[in-house]
Amino acid sequence: MTKTYDAIVVGGGPAGATAAHELARAGHSVLLLDRAGRIKPCGGAIPPRLIADFEIPAHMLVARATSARMVSPADKRVDIPIEGGFVGMVDREHFDEWLRERAAEAGALRQTGRFEKIERDADGTAVVHWASEGDGTSVHSHARARCIIGADGAKSGVARAEIDGWDKGKFVFAYHEIVRKPEAPPAGYDGSRCDVIYRGTLSPDFYGWVFPHGDTLSIGTGSADKGFSLRHATATLRQDCGLANAQTVRREGAPIPMKPLPRWDNGRDVVLAGDAAGVVAPASGEGIYYAMASARMAAQAAMKFLATGNAKHLAQARKQFLKEHGRVFWVLGIMQRFWYSSDKRRERFVDICRDKDVQQLTFDSYMHKRLVRKRPMAHVRIFFKDMAHLLGIAKVA
Repeated sequence: MTKTYDAIVVGGGPAGATAAHELARAGHSVLLLDRAGRIKPCGGAIPPRLIADFEIPAHMLVARATSARMVSPADKRVDIPIEGGFVGMVDREHFDEWLRERAAEAGALRQTGRFEKIERDADGTAVVHWASEGDGTSVHSHARARCIIGADGAKSGVARAEIDGWDKGKFVFAYHEIVRKPEAPPAGYDGSRCDVIYRGTLSPDFYGWVFPHGDTLSIGTGSADKGFSLRHATATLRQDCGLANAQTVRREGAPIPMKPLPRWDNGRDVVLAGDAAGVVAPASGEGIYYAMASARMAAQAAMKFLATGNAKHLAQARKQFLKEHGRVFWVLGIMQRFWYSSDKRRERFVDICRDKDVQQLTFDSYMHKRLVRKRPMAHVRIFFKDMAHLLGIAKVA
């Protein structure tokens, strides 16, 4: 007889592992289905709010960034200290596995396999099918689920199968290389600083990055332009920062969503979370916090559905997420469309980042995941400075 779970979570990244953990520790029977060997290209930055909200132990941090460097197309540099705090850096290979193991310790059953399809039994219960590789052959399996959480990444198979509007997503394609930190690091290297490089030759519509990971570094870039060579741009960035000959540990690439999907649930028994739902912040590309936050909301919505049988609860995940983070996504989307559109504008954008008000409010919002409403005069000053740059009357330092 086919086993029935309260929930099957498809995808074992930060979103899927978090959803499985939330459901399992609440006493629900959970199957966590994840593909083997996939690591998402990611700078690995996590803010203090994530560390606190999701109880991430200190040993998972491979580095603590205490400053950020913004580099303009003309190679002008703005160093921004993170006052009174730090940004944690994680290696996704180990961080994601730790999250999956935590879900298993809470009671979720881990299953390695590739999602194939969802069918329905005679009574309407969902049946999830997957394939596992073994001895050169595929082993096909299935299980029943009262509820399904699709956390299987951008261009989600679960979304494709079940969610209206799944094809409305917008994507940036990201690529990075994890390299070994040389015994003699290049001049100017700082293992506590995240470098963000705005230059059209590295990305026509995004940015390049060099993020410290303790004994390694993440070096990469992204673009929505499918004709743009991310590998070539990353090679150029490695050359520019003196890491062309550093040992390459691994290379990873994947699409990254840039806009939440218009719908996350099928009105019946499926809800999305993480990249599958499109919750990566525009402009910054930050995704880990938003993936885990959306997964907690999806799990809470699923629990209400399991308790009541009312599928309307599933829609609450998206509503709650947009209530808490929608305005930030809207602001960042406007920022990316305008400031990332040309090197001339990127130059002015980096120059704006010299402003102490901008620095303080930006990091307050990033660290605590909310638009900061205190210090109203700082907002007024920023408004007039932005207008001066938009009108081209401000001098670029």
